[in-house]
Amino acid sequence: MHAIRHHEFGGPEVLRYEEVADPEPGPGQVRIDNRAAGVHVLDTSFRSGKSGTPFPLPELPFIPGREAAGIVDAVGKGVDEAWLGKRVVAHLGPASQGYAEKAVREVESVHELPDGVDFGEAVAMIGTGRTALLVLAVGPVHANDVVIVPAAAGGLGTLLVQAAKNAGAYVIGLAGGADKVRQVAANGADAAIDYRAADWTDVLDRALEGREATLFFDSVGGEVGRAVFERLGFGARMIVFGWSAGKATEANVEDIVGRGLTVSGALGPKMIQRMGGVRALEERSLAELAAGRLRPAVHTFKLAEAAEAHRALENRGTTGKVVLIP
Repeated sequence: MHAIRHHEFGGPEVLRYEEVADPEPGPGQVRIDNRAAGVHVLDTSFRSGKSGTPFPLPELPFIPGREAAGIVDAVGKGVDEAWLGKRVVAHLGPASQGYAEKAVREVESVHELPDGVDFGEAVAMIGTGRTALLVLAVGPVHANDVVIVPAAAGGLGTLLVQAAKNAGAYVIGLAGGADKVRQVAANGADAAIDYRAADWTDVLDRALEGREATLFFDSVGGEVGRAVFERLGFGARMIVFGWSAGKATEANVEDIVGRGLTVSGALGPKMIQRMGGVRALEERSLAELAAGRLRPAVHTFKLAEAAEAHRALENRGTTGKVVLIP
């Protein structure tokens, strides 16, 4: 089979499209003939050799890729052969190996997909979708909310906009660049704003139409996060799950207490445990997809174009979930 491997740490150019031996499923495992593989920002960190995360760097050579979807074509000892031919998706865990034509995973970590569910969308929901549900559980949306979503054209932002609109809220999505702003508008946001524009805060004030924001999903931080923070009304909620700008939104206790704000984090294993664990979140996420309530945006590249996919992701040149197609 073909796979993407890197034999050294570095830039996207270290990713090589190579021919390697097919993996064989061990006891309790199934092998997936991949039709889609997810690209995660963590993959780019591992590739660079500077992960900046609690996860150890992989041993080289390494096949990246934490999510895969396809058709089961082999089963290991102790696995019911009824799995053969089933459409499935799985989060592959720290071992990765998803950037390949085939991957193996323990059967208890695999989810069967109904007919009609797109493999690329399933890959998006097994990772990004479960995170979105976690964020929404910490900060549930109500019909009278005024919601602001930065990075609204990203994989996670796309789902948060949809969920907020499904709840009946007024939703403002922020994105960088005209193309991404158009996507946010097409996704249903009541207002889509380019935060790269010099006057974007004035545009935001006009979009608020005299109201104050009541719910802020903050994954960006930095100056954008602070500008949104300043527009939160008394008693508003701020849900923090990242700071892609490089630093978290600056706010002190006086800012928070004086305005009656609630600031909550939506990260970490303890929060996942409170929601019933990873498996439960994955099941709920895939159910939302199958029911058509949440539809992820997917940005596809061919498997052989993995380096280009990494480069585009790091340069913020993608929208939605980045997926490789073998």
